[in-house]
Amino acid sequence: MPLIEVSIARGRTPEQLRSLIGALHRAAETSVGAVPENTTVIIREIEHEHWSRGDRTIAERNTAAQAAAGTHQASANVSAERRSQ
Repeated sequence: MPLIEVSIARGRTPEQLRSLIGALHRAAETSVGAVPENTTVIIREIEHEHWSRGDRTIAERNTAAQAAAGTHQASANVSAERRSQ
């Protein structure tokens, strides 16, 4: 009776999660001969503020990436503006 537990950052669609569940069930069947009705899959979606790596949460990394992208875009706009003058 396999019990497969997955922790994943929140943000997947219900269709993506269902696909993951199906793939995990198939993997258990083909790799260890598990009977489908005896296989349990638990998906835990973790909020971005509750998941960290390297002392930074996913939310903090996303915020930093957005700020960097905004700074990059602003620099590109200034450069384009200077070229057009």
